[in-house]
Amino acid sequence: MTTIGDDAVVQVALAERALQAGEVEAARTHLSTAIREFTAAGDRRQAAVTCARLGDLYALTIGNLTAARSWFTRAIQLLEAEPACVEQGWVAVAALGCDVDDPTVLLARAELALDRARRFGDVNLEMLALANAGLAHVQAGRLVEGREQLDEAMALASGPADDVEAAGKSVCSFLTACYYTADFDRAGSWADILRARGLIGTTAGVPVFLGNHCDSVHATALSELGRWVEAEAVLVRAIDAFEACMSVPSWHPAIALAELRMRQGRLADAETLLLGKDGHLQALLPAARLHQVRGDHDLARATATRGLRAIGGDRLRAAELLAVLVDAELDAGDVDAAARACDELDARADQLDVPGLQARIAAARARVLAAGNDVSSAIGTVEDALDRLPPTGMPVLRATLLLDLVHLHDRAGNRAAATVEARSAVATLSGLDVVLPGAAVALLERVGVPPPGVRPAALTATLRRDERGWVAECATTRSRLRDTKGLRYLAELLRHPGVERHTLDLVDRVEGMAADGSAVERRRLGDAGDLLDAEARSAYRHRIEALRGQIDDALATGADEPALVLQGELDELVGQLAQAFGIGGRARRASSAAERARVNVTRALRSATAALGEALPEAGTVLDRRLRTGLYCAYEPGDGDEVRWVVRF
Repeated sequence: MTTIGDDAVVQVALAERALQAGEVEAARTHLSTAIREFTAAGDRRQAAVTCARLGDLYALTIGNLTAARSWFTRAIQLLEAEPACVEQGWVAVAALGCDVDDPTVLLARAELALDRARRFGDVNLEMLALANAGLAHVQAGRLVEGREQLDEAMALASGPADDVEAAGKSVCSFLTACYYTADFDRAGSWADILRARGLIGTTAGVPVFLGNHCDSVHATALSELGRWVEAEAVLVRAIDAFEACMSVPSWHPAIALAELRMRQGRLADAETLLLGKDGHLQALLPAARLHQVRGDHDLARATATRGLRAIGGDRLRAAELLAVLVDAELDAGDVDAAARACDELDARADQLDVPGLQARIAAARARVLAAGNDVSSAIGTVEDALDRLPPTGMPVLRATLLLDLVHLHDRAGNRAAATVEARSAVATLSGLDVVLPGAAVALLERVGVPPPGVRPAALTATLRRDERGWVAECATTRSRLRDTKGLRYLAELLRHPGVERHTLDLVDRVEGMAADGSAVERRRLGDAGDLLDAEARSAYRHRIEALRGQIDDALATGADEPALVLQGELDELVGQLAQAFGIGGRARRASSAAERARVNVTRALRSATAALGEALPEAGTVLDRRLRTGLYCAYEPGDGDEVRWVVRF
């Protein structure tokens, strides 16, 4: 005779078959039915395990972390009154380690799971518990202890453990720890072993997921080495390999590629890669950086503050978020708030043995000192950071610090010292495949040191803005032009030679961000209105961030249903903002913001170029030849150009 419990087991089996066939909604329905039937039969242990399985489905397949957290919490609660059992361990570590924001919570759950694993002799659970505990220790700054446990977990993953899904989660925690500590050598040494074991590869499921994660760590290492084209190729290939065999978007490579796109100045591309992901801590930090780079300091501050609330005692990610907060406060003109954030940054990062992180912290501290007019101390701080960097392995960071020194010496009026450091920076950058920000290029030119790869042209044409409009000059010819959007778009491109700008980036930079992002006109981005309005996009971004904060607050108080309602509104807004960027094959749709921006920006740029051609015929001809328009715009000077264009302010 069939019992209720037997029916539940059948439902779980049906869910697994549905997942294998890619029928996600059917799998969700079967698991929900199984939970009800296990609960009705009084089998709390199997009900809890199935809740955890449903949480996995929401987190890893559907991508709804809010719903996933609710199911993981319910799984834990179902077993709280049960005697010690191995199921308590499994539900404690059901969530991916990188999805548990607070390392204190992650460690407590991992230690419970480790106790149950060893008490009941479950080597697969022991592996996962060790990996999560190791990640928690690393995030809390206990690097030696964390690395030891991570290595122990990897030894089990490459040896006696035979649960592929548990091994996948364990390796994910390991690679996450390597990523946050820039421990690329450790990641590489274990990756070869795990690849031979079949855990890392290109086949569907765990292998391609871990292969993607491993590629992300590798590409991050390449980025730090200044091999950006190679890093981009690794990430694009990883994304293509994943999406060719899986029914969900690629995750880790998309986030790593967003970081690279920011460094390349391609902010719209970075935003499209991060849209919908910044509810997860892995994507929250680059999202905060993106807001800061774009110039939306209020949004950068809000995002960084949300992350700091979520991570509790985490020291590694807190240091990075606080560095963003320092810059947001400085750019907003609040030096006192920046100094307070810097003090907390120093406290969190004290004794952390991560050289790259310590160097970035020193650079943030120097910016605060300089903002307080203590330029001499700022110079000493950066010089000390440079002395502490390893002699090899971090050329991009070394060049960045050297450029900081150039700026500080230039500000102090010490032209000789600025020139010396500028030459050191250019020597460090020589041979690297990186994109220098426009401000760095202008700084080097100001102190008389050509940027790497730039050969002096016979003539230099300048475009300069003043209170009356624009002044264009070349040799002995000087012409005044009235201010237009096209000239402002063009100036942005000239300031960043060789850097692609999405048309929406240009619109945001020229028209500015909204001062108040509280009100969102829901149809504004999806309908054929004035879709170029930077204020509308900013309003969406602010509302999305506000909703994320409200969701976090609701989950923290156990208000799961209100959190799910808020998540529904958030998903809708993310989808509408995605349309503005032409995501999902909509880039050429007549009513998309991106397409309207392409048309209007191209028209404005061509009008500006024509005006400059009339004012300065020779220089204008070169500019017309080197200006690329379309959805992505760029000024791409050639080595043999007889005239080089620069912007001066």
